[in-house]
Amino acid sequence: MDFKTFRNAVAKQFERMKKHDLLRTQAEKDEMWTTYLASFPAGSNPVYKERTEHDCNCCKQFIRAVGNVVAIIDGKMESIWDVNAGDPNYQAVTDALSALVKSKPIDNFFLHYEKVAGTDKNFQDTINGVKTWDHFFVNIPQSYVVCGTDIASTLGEFRALHDVLARSLTEITDESISTVQELIAQNSLYRGAEHSFVLASFEKLKKQYKKLKAADRDNFVWSQIKTLPASVSKIRNTVIGSLLVDLSADVEMESAVASFEAKVAPSNYKRPTALVTKAMIEKAKKAIEELGLTSALERRYAALDDITINNVLYANRDARKSMSADVFDDLAAGVSDKKPKSLDKVEEVSIEKFLADILPRAESIEVMVENRHNSNFMSLIAPVDPTARPLFKWPNNFSWSYNGDMADSIKERVKAAGGSVVGDLCCRLAWDYTDDLDFHMKEPNGGHIYFGNRRQKSMCGGMLDVDANGADGQREDPVENIFYADRKQMREGIYLLQVNNYSRRSDGKGFEVEIEFDGQVHRMGFEKVLRSGETIDVAKIKYSKAGGFEIIESLPSSQVTRTVWNVATQTFRKVNVVMLSPNHWDDFAVGNKHYFFMLDGCSNDGQARGFFNEFLKEELNPHRKVIEMVGSKLKTDTSDTQLSGLGFSSTQRNELLCRVKGSFSRLIKIVF
Repeated sequence: MDFKTFRNAVAKQFERMKKHDLLRTQAEKDEMWTTYLASFPAGSNPVYKERTEHDCNCCKQFIRAVGNVVAIIDGKMESIWDVNAGDPNYQAVTDALSALVKSKPIDNFFLHYEKVAGTDKNFQDTINGVKTWDHFFVNIPQSYVVCGTDIASTLGEFRALHDVLARSLTEITDESISTVQELIAQNSLYRGAEHSFVLASFEKLKKQYKKLKAADRDNFVWSQIKTLPASVSKIRNTVIGSLLVDLSADVEMESAVASFEAKVAPSNYKRPTALVTKAMIEKAKKAIEELGLTSALERRYAALDDITINNVLYANRDARKSMSADVFDDLAAGVSDKKPKSLDKVEEVSIEKFLADILPRAESIEVMVENRHNSNFMSLIAPVDPTARPLFKWPNNFSWSYNGDMADSIKERVKAAGGSVVGDLCCRLAWDYTDDLDFHMKEPNGGHIYFGNRRQKSMCGGMLDVDANGADGQREDPVENIFYADRKQMREGIYLLQVNNYSRRSDGKGFEVEIEFDGQVHRMGFEKVLRSGETIDVAKIKYSKAGGFEIIESLPSSQVTRTVWNVATQTFRKVNVVMLSPNHWDDFAVGNKHYFFMLDGCSNDGQARGFFNEFLKEELNPHRKVIEMVGSKLKTDTSDTQLSGLGFSSTQRNELLCRVKGSFSRLIKIVF
């Protein structure tokens, strides 16, 4: 029998296992030693002097120290005894030890107070000379060597992590996770978006857990503890975890969310989106059916042939082919056939003057689609059922939906991340890769706003309240936000806004910044790679009580061409149709007026929301909470034929550069 081959195989298996987390099972030390001696086949463990040859204190110490060590490799438990011993007699021993160790549940991680386990070899003087004895022996990785007095407390911390994760995976239901994700999506949780990464990670983990056999689940929990972020492994002990636990325990949704908000929201917080219960859903469904509006809920993109000449203020030649041309012929009668004059000077006109004096004489219109117009992209929406009863406050069944892609609207991204977008001075940073970029503001009094004092008001009244890819966790649409709520608290002088790359994690490059004050948004961009540790000065903002805010130095304006809804930004685009929003058609006026410029080839490449609560007729007011959720789910199908373009509200300041051809060629800045 070659014991050296056996012991080397065990040492080699330990080397393989230590590349993974090492754990212990509950196999008892004495039981392992007894099993070891008892498993030798008859005659294979002869007596040497007073004890059997393998009854050795050195090997006993090894088996008691590391005999129950295991690792989870490719989802399966392996012990140090899972080896080819090289001899049938030793194979019987190692198989018996393996079966014993793996029959017990995992107790905790493996820790040891010495750098080695066992004894490599020792020597004995005999009458025939010096005899060499080989024993089990391994070197212990430094990461598993702990002072003996600290082992118990360290293992206690691991046990606590295991227990809270196991409880989370067994007690938190799939339904509660889906419910909270839906509440976040509909903006019903204060700063709920901050927890999206943790929820998604935990949901993925729970799906893996559920696929396992019951006998393998605890091993899975142990295998995850050291790799999971603490926010995920300890989710049950977090504020979002308390909400999940309450919902999993069938606590009424309103009460569960109220409990969550009491922990995280300010006392004057008012939830922007209502919560919905099953009972409310049933009542709303019944009301909609009784009003005969079920088919009106199903929506699609409107096409040119859905509308009539009475619905539009302008249509180009191609658009007129799909509608009766009588009215347009009347409009054209007053247009001169003389060659247009070219005017290079940009004229600034109000939207009212543009509609009254310029549009009726226009032969063609082009508008400059700028990056800042991203949130102005909109689509006209029609009912799938043309005979559906009116769903809205106005007599037609048309609605509209603005671009809901928060990833490209910095202000909306900040709102979604729980940041403040209201203040006398607001500075917003956005990028689209995994690097940890950080916003810094150097104040004239020597103050410095950055991640180190996140959510703490500076002496000048400023605050960083969003720290994406850093303290607030990884986000798919990272943003940071520094704002000054009240200029009265601000010291006069120069405020230096900077961006630093704290951690380079990707091959991404560039960022965009918005600086908003006095109703104006100033956009600037950086298009190069920002190296790890590198800092870029974005802008110097001068503030004085007499003169207010002024940007005296900055990065160049953000003019990077993008493609949004099949339209290249920073270019002129042909306008097919100009119209008012449907709530102002046919001399009917209810609610805010919107001005729509439908662009040639503009196509929403996703799904649009068919309606919003503020559109709905009065009879549906008691069921607004439910219908709001219905509206978020019943979205349009994609379509190649749609009326989409840019929309501008009469209540929001904006500008649109427009190139008009008619009796004059004119470059006009339309002011809304």
